[in-house]
Amino acid sequence: MPDTIIKRVRAALAVLRGRGPLRRAATAPLPTEYGDFQIYVYENASSEETHVALVCGEIGGGERVLTRLHSTCLTGDVFHSARCDCGAQLERALRRMAAEGRGVLVYLNQEGRGIGLANKIRAYTLQDQGYDTVEANVRLGFEPDLRDYDIGVEILRDLGVRSIRLLSNNPRKLASVTKHGLPVVEMLPLEITASDVSRRYLRTKKEKLGHKLSLV
Repeated sequence: MPDTIIKRVRAALAVLRGRGPLRRAATAPLPTEYGDFQIYVYENASSEETHVALVCGEIGGGERVLTRLHSTCLTGDVFHSARCDCGAQLERALRRMAAEGRGVLVYLNQEGRGIGLANKIRAYTLQDQGYDTVEANVRLGFEPDLRDYDIGVEILRDLGVRSIRLLSNNPRKLASVTKHGLPVVEMLPLEITASDVSRRYLRTKKEKLGHKLSLV
């Protein structure tokens, strides 16, 4: 099937899912404490949703690229909340890519496993009342995990990535990526040691969401 037809089909499917086609909006060098990256900003044509990719080194032929698909976590990534392992996973992924000299981190705008920031904080309140992270989301009227990684796969393809080594503990993420047609040649653990604060959260991810965690 010609590339132009494939692009039209993907655009039509995107509209049916409630969003317009994704476009690369801006790019620039981004030196960080971990190493030098190139930042790419992607926007949906019909919404205000924005996603980011950080690229370390050269993609080259696009095979076996070390990759992290990371969903937004303002509390963990920016404020270093001890409730979750998100910020530590983000930092470890960036350090590993810089050490290898090649990798892509896609930062997806899907806070709180897809329920948004305000609802995530409401879920925190419920967790403080005794509910776990899955129970809190359900009590607010949501599925335990609303995330999908189709946009992440679309971004990786735009960057020239053809197969990946996926940094993740989440088999559902692996299933979603492969469902959208991107080969995963290896799944690499990205496990953070539990603290007294995060232990219950990590245990819930292991027991109820199927994450591959050996340290809890």
